Amino acid sequence: MEYAKNILETIGNTPMVKLNKIVEDIEALVLAKVETFNPGNSVKDRMALKMIEDAEEAGLLKPGGTIIEGTSGNTGMGLAIAANIKGYKCVFVIADKQSKEKIDILKALGAEVVVCPTHVEPDDPRSYYSVSKRLSEETPNSWYALQYDNLSNTAAHYESTGPEIWKQTDGKVTHFVVGVGTGGTISGVGKYLKEKNPDIKIWGIDTYGSVFKKYHETGIFDQNEIYSYITEGIGEDILPKNVDFDIIDGFEKVTDKDGAVYTRKLAREEGIFVGNSAGSAIKGVLQLKDHFKPEDVVVVLFHDHGSRYVGKMFNDDWMRERGFLDEEIAVASDLIKSKDGSELVSVKTEELVSHAIERMRTHEISQLPVMDASGIVGSLDESSLFRLYLEDKFIADKPIKEVMGKPYPIVKNDVSVEKISALIHKNNQAVLVDMGNNLYHIVTKHDIISAIH
Repeated sequence: MEYAKNILETIGNTPMVKLNKIVEDIEALVLAKVETFNPGNSVKDRMALKMIEDAEEAGLLKPGGTIIEGTSGNTGMGLAIAANIKGYKCVFVIADKQSKEKIDILKALGAEVVVCPTHVEPDDPRSYYSVSKRLSEETPNSWYALQYDNLSNTAAHYESTGPEIWKQTDGKVTHFVVGVGTGGTISGVGKYLKEKNPDIKIWGIDTYGSVFKKYHETGIFDQNEIYSYITEGIGEDILPKNVDFDIIDGFEKVTDKDGAVYTRKLAREEGIFVGNSAGSAIKGVLQLKDHFKPEDVVVVLFHDHGSRYVGKMFNDDWMRERGFLDEEIAVASDLIKSKDGSELVSVKTEELVSHAIERMRTHEISQLPVMDASGIVGSLDESSLFRLYLEDKFIADKPIKEVMGKPYPIVKNDVSVEKISALIHKNNQAVLVDMGNNLYHIVTKHDIISAIH
């Protein structure tokens, strides 16, 4: 009988798959190392198990202990799977930009999850780096995995992923391309492959908002390069010890939009349902096509599974809100597709200004139509409220009918975006689109700007 003694024995030996339509402009053979076949559906299973085994051997992780880690989700899943088999508890700290699916899966695996804000500096006490470190210091009998600086991460890929790629390509691999986050995969695989053949080129895929590319090219850690981005799993605002810049031949940056668009393309054109970093990786390969010759064998690694992104890259409304869908925006109805099914937020003439302010705050909006029994009779926006407040500090207690402005213009849903844009100016902050049956949607400057690709 053939069977694994437990689920951990199924980690590794993932398949290599030839890519076709999506790389039709590349003459070289492009192969995808599809890591979703690991039990946790990601490449991180490899390093999670290796880090745990090395910590056990070193006496750092003791029976009944608690594993603590800051994770974008996938490392946590790998650690949780191994912990469940080996009898450890897990506490994971995750940034709030990660998909809800990742958080739910970690909880389903029995882990405690602490969510931290994304838009803070790494040394901010609220950051997921800082919170992870604090919890590791406060929790008895705990072990902090520290995937960014734990070199067992790199070792896992030197011992398994690299040899698999070499064997599966019969030693013919000429380029290895992979998204870089903690750096373990690119450094471990790159070290092994270059020991086999120093001419193999190792390319890292980076994202805008990350420091890797500029640091690799100039040696400068540029704080101005750091800003928030949407792409998950790659790029960093720190320099992890697992990133061996000497092994990496170059970095290529891919935009958030291209990463999301090509994640969907992989599913639709290749039938490979993988995550956000895979979209960035394959777009990076396409951007690097001038580096490849017809006889080359290019291996690109796909980190994780698409099921973790069904509420993001695979959701039309999420893509549309960020201007990532290549749709023609020509008329009013195109601008309000994402608002279908939602009700127009408004205020009544007899309500107080304080009610309007609260509604703006709750819904995170800046303009409100004003209504009475006859229909739409006025408007209110934050700029006029600010001006009125300067004149009267008690404006919040006045009825809206005393401070409201003229009603917003009303247009049909087939009116061109150009005409709507012309109606929005300093004295008029929005336009209402008549959808029929007394249903209206509001269009603001923000909606028009969001439609710009």
